[in-house]
Order: sequence, then C-alpha cells, then structure tokens
Amino acid sequence: MNIWIDFINSPQVSFFDPLVEELTKLGHRFTFTCRDSANTVQLLQQRGWKYEIIGERVEKTLAKKAFSFPRRINNLRNFLKDKNVDSAICQSSFYLPLTAWLLKIPSIYTNDNEHAMGNIPSFLFANKIFVPENLSLSNVKRQGASPKKTRHYPGIKEGIYLWTKGCEIIQARKSVPESTRKIYVRPEPQTAQYYKGKQNFLDNILIQLKDEFEVSVLVRDEAQRKHYSQTKFSGLYVPEKPLPFNEVAINCLLFIGAGGSMTREMSIMGIPTISVYQGELLAVDNFLIKEGYLKHQPELSKEYIEELLSGKDNGKQENTELIDKGKLAYDILKTELLNLK
Repeated sequence: MNIWIDFINSPQVSFFDPLVEELTKLGHRFTFTCRDSANTVQLLQQRGWKYEIIGERVEKTLAKKAFSFPRRINNLRNFLKDKNVDSAICQSSFYLPLTAWLLKIPSIYTNDNEHAMGNIPSFLFANKIFVPENLSLSNVKRQGASPKKTRHYPGIKEGIYLWTKGCEIIQARKSVPESTRKIYVRPEPQTAQYYKGKQNFLDNILIQLKDEFEVSVLVRDEAQRKHYSQTKFSGLYVPEKPLPFNEVAINCLLFIGAGGSMTREMSIMGIPTISVYQGELLAVDNFLIKEGYLKHQPELSKEYIEELLSGKDNGKQENTELIDKGKLAYDILKTELLNLK
C-alpha cells in the first residue's frame, strides 16, 4: 500500500513516527508532502524521510489563508496524480481530505482542535474522522462532522505516539538530579489561524528567569529565533535546530508552553507543565487541567513558578494512564488505515 501523509506543522511529524516505522517494516510505502512551516522540514530531515515541499510560506491573515488554500490544493493534486497513492491520512492537515477526494483516494482525518476552521472542509471530504474521547460529538457535529464516519479514540492525541517511549522517559528522569534540570519554553504559534492571543508576551518573564535558571527557548521559526537572539535575552539558550524530544523531556525541570502539542506531551509524562496559552482552551486542555496534569496560568509570574517548583502539586508523577491509552488509540488508527477502502 502506498500511503500519503501531508504535514503542515511540526507536531504532525512526531505523531506519525511509530506508524511510519511499523508499516514500513511491513512493506508499505509512503508519499510525504509538507508545507515549509515552523520546524516541519527540519524534523522530516532528521528522520531521513523523503518529502516534497508544497507551500513555502504560512500566510498570517485569514483572507490570505483563504486565497492560498485552493492554490495548494491544486499543487498537491498535480503532484500526486501519478503517484499511485492507495490511501491518505493526516493529523490536522486541512488540505489532505479535499485533495484525496478529488483524486478518489480514501482518507482519514484526525484533529483535536475544535476551534480550527479547516475542520469544516476536512470533516466533509474525509472518509473517516478520528477525535479524542474528551471532545464531544456535538462539538464536531457543529462543524459538519457526520456521526456515521466519526470515531472517538481513547486518551489524547499525544498518547498515540508517546506510548512507544513515554514510560522509558519517565524512568530515565529518575536518574537526573533536579539541580541539573532546565526550564524549557515554547513560545506562541504566531502564524496559526486559531491563535488570537498576544505576541512575545513571555519576554519579561524570560528575562527574569534567565539569571536564576538555565532556560532554553524552543522557537517555532526563524522570526522567533531572531527575536530571542537579541542582546536583552543574553543568557537564554536558543537552539538553532529542534532538540531531540527525549533530551528535552528527560532533562526538563519545568515546561512552559504557549501552544498546544508540546505542552500536552510534557504534561502526560508527569513533568511540571504550565500552559500560558492566551486564547480559548481546547476541550483536551480543559480535561488535562481538570485531571491535574496541567496548570493554566496565562498571566505568568516568577513567583508563581517558584511556588510551583517548591510545592508537591506539580504534575502527575509516574502516571502512565494516558500513555497506556495511547497504545490502544494507535492500534485503532493503524487498523482503520489498513482497512481503508
């Protein structure tokens, strides 16, 4: 089987890691397309996956996004029409379901963001829809998802790929002294359609933290890299390339995230995690907050951080429930893909 996957943002690369690895060993082939956004291309290169860049710029306004949408659909269609693709699957690529439908390729669409406008065409044209169990059917029905082709999977999206290494990371963290751990910060997704919050709002807290803690800023793009490389941020570590996930997770004292996926990844492994997301939270984030995996503090202060690190209520230490559910969700997704017709 030749399976097409379209990547339009960095977290989607990690999402498909175990699936690509397992199905490749079973003799299946993959056709990868991507948009050159955030760290997507760098992550694909790190894995040695062959890919085709279709769409080199992320438009920042809704009007420009709407204009560029049909252009990329057409470019994808032209690229794929002679590739003999048998099936397609994506995590929140709004382009894949429509392109696949035009090419008569059956597709699976999965997303955990009920605020994304791109769900509307994706729900309409995908053959199968997968959403996490904490995202109600009524929420996705409002965007046109048919109950007949919608299926809930156990846990949350991040568990679908972290089950392969989550427990090992939890064990490895036990051998790392707290005194050598670092604070990792993931800034806001400035170019995302769904993000309506402030930009560079973490500047002051980062300046306050850098003299007392070792702080790494995991930027999303070159613009953020340049911003946090200014003299006033001297003392912060701003990696030129994405750091290996295991390195971050094992050595993390505290994770501060202004976005979604990486923040959830850290939280479900028991790492003290604060979401500073400025917009309306997703159902999955509210679930993690309610269950004690995640703190939400959009107006973050140094005092709050120090209080959190000195207290005991700073994460679900060694709780692997959502990682275990991730294995179940992975098996469901894999089975549905292989049976897709």
